[in-house]
Order: sequence, then C-alpha cells, then structure tokens
Amino acid sequence: MSVWNPDNIRDVAESVGITNLNHDVTENLARDVEYRVAQVLEEALKCMRHGKRTLLTTSDISHALRNLDVEPLYGYESLRPLRFGEASLGPGQPLFYVEDEEVDFEKLINAPLPKVPREVTFTGHWLAVEGVQPSIPQNPTAADSRNLELVSKGPNANSTLAAMSGTGDVAVKPTVKHVLSKELQLYFEKVCSAFLDETSEEYRTSAYASLRDDPGLHQLVPYFVQFIAEKVTHSLKDIFVLTQVMHMAEALVQNTSLYVDPYIASLVPSILTCLVGRQLGGASELSEQFALRDLAASLLGLIAKKFSHSSHMLKPRLVRSCLKSFLDPSKPFGAHYGAVIGLQAVGGAEVIRVLVIPNLKDYSKLLGDGLDDTARRPAAERVLSALLGVLASMRDAHPALTNGHSNTVSDEMRATLTEKIGGLLASKIADANEVQLAHLILQS
Repeated sequence: MSVWNPDNIRDVAESVGITNLNHDVTENLARDVEYRVAQVLEEALKCMRHGKRTLLTTSDISHALRNLDVEPLYGYESLRPLRFGEASLGPGQPLFYVEDEEVDFEKLINAPLPKVPREVTFTGHWLAVEGVQPSIPQNPTAADSRNLELVSKGPNANSTLAAMSGTGDVAVKPTVKHVLSKELQLYFEKVCSAFLDETSEEYRTSAYASLRDDPGLHQLVPYFVQFIAEKVTHSLKDIFVLTQVMHMAEALVQNTSLYVDPYIASLVPSILTCLVGRQLGGASELSEQFALRDLAASLLGLIAKKFSHSSHMLKPRLVRSCLKSFLDPSKPFGAHYGAVIGLQAVGGAEVIRVLVIPNLKDYSKLLGDGLDDTARRPAAERVLSALLGVLASMRDAHPALTNGHSNTVSDEMRATLTEKIGGLLASKIADANEVQLAHLILQS
C-alpha cells in the first residue's frame, strides 16, 4: 500500500486523456511517485545541510532536481518567503495557491528606469612575464610604482627590498608581493655598497666579478635596475657614482646566466642619460666626463648587439635617440660627442654613412664656432676627434682601394669634399692624405 493516494494518479491520467486506468497500474505508479519524491527530498536535505541551514527552501529543491538531471520548476526561486493562500472548491476540498503580489501600475510606470547593464566581455592579459609586469593598461605603470611610499623596518633595512618582500612596515601595500630571502637582501646591500665604495678598488672589483658571473641572481635583477636608475637620477653631478652604476649595468648585461631581456627597456634610459646628458659630473675633469660617455657608448653597443634579436625596434630607437641629440644645436658638445660615438657603437659604419655624413656640412659650422670659443674649445676638439674616428671606421669596414686611384687628395677632391662635409672636416682629411676615406665619403 502506497502513502501516495492512487486517486491523484488517476486524476492526472484523466487530465492528459487517459481513462479507465487499471487499479494495479495506479498502485504501482503511486509507489514510484512516492519513491521519486523521497529521492528529491533526500537530495534537497543534503543541499540544506551543506548550506549550514535548518530551513528547507525552494532553492534546495531546485538544486536537487538539477543534481538528479530533472528540469527544475520555474517561478519559485525567490528571496522572499512564499505566501500560500487557501481556497475551497467544496466541502472538504481545499485548494492551496501562491498569492501574487499586487503591483500598482501607476507606480510601476512612473518608476525610474534601471541602468542598462554592461555587455559581458572577457579579455585576457599577462599579469607578469618572467616575474615582470608588462606595460599594459590592466597593470600598474612604473610611475605608480615609483609613487609608492614604502617604509622599512629597522635602521639599516633597505626600504625597497623590505617592502617588496612583504617584511617591511609599509604605508601602502605593493601591488605584487615579491618574496626575497634574507640572503638575497643581504647580498643586494653588500654589492651596492661595494660598487659605491671609493676607498677600496679591490672591494669594487670583487663585487663586479660576482655580479657578472653569479648564476643565482635573477630575482635581484629588477632591484639592481631600479638602483641604477635611482643613482643616475639623483647623482648626475657625481662622476664616480655614475661610472660605477654603468659598471654595474655592464656586469648585469654580461652575466650569461641571467635573463635580462625584459629589463632592457628600463635599463637603456639610464645608459642614454650617461651618454648624451647635458651636465655629467659637475665640476669633475673633462677627461673623466668623456670617459663616462665612452663607457656608456660601449655598453649601449653591447646591448644593441646582444638583445636586438629579442626586440626588433631596439636598434632603431637607440639610433633615433642618438641622432636627435646630435642634430640638436642647443645641446653642449659633450652630448654631441656621446651621440656620435653612440651612433657608431649601435649601428656601425653603415649608420655613419647614412645618417651622420649628410648632416656634417651643417654641423661643421657649429663645430667651427665652438673651436673659436675658448671655453668650449676642449669639448669641441673631442667632438672633432670623435667625428674623424667614426669616419675612419668606414674605411676600416671596406677593402683597400684597387689600382687606378690617386695616392693623394687632389684640389678638386678637396673642393668636392668641402661641399659634402664642410671645410673643417675636409681639411683634416685632406691634410692627413686619407684618399680612401675621401672616396668613401664622396660615394656615400
């Protein structure tokens, strides 16, 4: 005997057009309905217990039906409790129904329209590549990172390292928590202090060798790059500090165990500053200033040669920056010197032939004015020597002249050369009897 009334089965069957249903069939269907209802209730009770509730809701029934692969009942999902009303169809025949909420049409029509929901879209982006955040709108910019005011614990703690490692007492939480071991933090501080130690050259040399050869420094690369940028920014009048941070950058680039490609874009501005900066070293000796520019040019050439395969726009951008400084007459001759040797270091003889030689005639006038000025004469002479040196690199890059050419620079060639590159440089080349160089300049 089933608890479920067989008459309900018979009523449902008549509603769909099935009459004279056998009594045994109604009994079996009633028992099956009883089993199915119990199954749904057991599954709904599981959902209720997982929700840590003691009241069974319509959402539990819906989840149970979904778990049993049965289409759920629609219209009963509500955050408010359902109100059931009772109606009578006759004596002993109550009918229960869900009371519908009465809605005032006037209030509904005059109510403000809801905001139009945004269209659902999905995009993907790299949060970090090799531990470095790409410069995209979804990620914080370098300017945001620089504006973070980080305070470290202890009198001798490094603020940047402590904050990024999550061990410091920071005023603003960093966007990305970068964990560094105590050993790496100590190594970073020791190496930075060693590079800036003016009293012990042996200490600086050992730090340079360690930074160039140690294979386990990948986590510290962004901190070294940031340290270099900060020192260049705040120590433009200290030639020793600028020289040492360039040596630090050189050691990082030469370390074959480090993957420095993602950090080149952040490292190059500091090198360009030491190459074509207006005032470097303050009142230091002129030879020290130009030695710093030579070091920066060689480092820039090394970067262009080593990392141009990973960034196809690296060389064009470096050449464009150097050429812009070379063609700016408002910059001092020190910046022009750095731009000339930088162009030669990055692009070689071909860049000199294509970009420098066509502008030498106009620049020759500016250089002549500098040689006539007593205050600017030493720097102008350096630029003149640099120009002659990069022009000579064209000669070294080409084979010797074949027979049939004159062994001396004729007056006609001198006049043509003067028209091409200006009288100052033309006279220097003619006086040195650089026949092959003169032919190469005229052919360019």
